[in-house]
Amino acid sequence: MSKLWDDPSRAVKDYLFDGVTIMVGGFGLCGIPEALIEVVKESGVKNLTIISNNCGVDHFGLGKLLDTKQIKKMISSYVGENKVFESQYLEGVIEVEFNPQGTLAERIRAGGAGIPAFFTPTGVGTLIAEGKEVREFEGKSYVLETALHADLSLIKAFQADPLGNLTYRMSAQNFNPLMAAAGKHCIAEVDMVLREGELDPNTIHTPGIYISRVICNPNAEKRIERKTVKHEKGDS
Repeated sequence: MSKLWDDPSRAVKDYLFDGVTIMVGGFGLCGIPEALIEVVKESGVKNLTIISNNCGVDHFGLGKLLDTKQIKKMISSYVGENKVFESQYLEGVIEVEFNPQGTLAERIRAGGAGIPAFFTPTGVGTLIAEGKEVREFEGKSYVLETALHADLSLIKAFQADPLGNLTYRMSAQNFNPLMAAAGKHCIAEVDMVLREGELDPNTIHTPGIYISRVICNPNAEKRIERKTVKHEKGDS
């Protein structure tokens, strides 16, 4: 059965409700599901818990959901590019749960792998470890971290086939395959759709069994988070 949907709004609406927990792929603005984020914004659902490496930038990516104050809690590793996020946190509008980046990735991976918790040395002796179990193994201390799950994962991939098998392109892969496995349902936004059988099985990163629906967005904006250019000698 084909998992392709023509209308992003119709593809997502069955899984949205107030208080939903959503994983959103991306690293900075690289590999983010732009069209699917827009659908969440337009739906008007509120009190969202968002699990993502960061929260976009002002007024773009997940930053759009800050503009509408739809996010209640953010579970992430970095939010330094977003002034709206900063102001909402200081005003008590949004709750933040910070994770070391590797810990965040492993918590998501554990959720998809059915591992309830794991021990890591990262964060021992810091604020990260407060209120968590710390145990010693072979003379070294480790902190217990729990797995992360979501009601819905929204991810971005490069190519898909009608069965939902996915490939990613370069660094746009980032958290996306981990989140595909850790969500109860997963919707993938892709740049292009190939015919069934055209994807080389050896190149598939995420098998279609993890994917509920696929939408194609060939015209994503794909902004650069911070443009940096080199000036030649003599340029002012």
